[in-house]
Amino acid sequence: MGSCEPCPECGAPMDPLDPRSCDELFHALLALDHSRREPWGPLHGVSVSCFLLQHPHRLPADGGAMARALLRAYLRGGLDEVDRLVGQARRGNSHRVRGTPSRVVRDAAVPHCDASRPRFSVTIQDVAVDGTFPASEFTQRVEAWAAAAVDAWRRGA
Repeated sequence: MGSCEPCPECGAPMDPLDPRSCDELFHALLALDHSRREPWGPLHGVSVSCFLLQHPHRLPADGGAMARALLRAYLRGGLDEVDRLVGQARRGNSHRVRGTPSRVVRDAAVPHCDASRPRFSVTIQDVAVDGTFPASEFTQRVEAWAAAAVDAWRRGA
């Protein structure tokens, strides 16, 4: 992608002062996430889910169902709700459980949206601010990012 072209998947405009691609910003965010420091570390799963849903070429085999479920849980009840969902998924996918694996992913399915059209009101570019993902108001920016991703998938836009 050129330095001023929008991202072909999420539609984020490239900042001419910081022309890093969404992938480059995602790797910078992952470095902060893996530091395990506040505010980035605790929001790792939420941030990854947002990025995956806005860049569908990276979606796992479940088509993003778990990512959508995780974001809906986060928007509904914060990190406590995410922890409950992850715990439920782990228990449901245990080798000790017979029958159908966790219903968390199955219940999360929604229609697939057209990945060719930009449709997100908040992208990783917005969360990055100046490319550094500043701690100040990071949680609020991630919440807006999650809401934008869920809304777009819900609308099937």
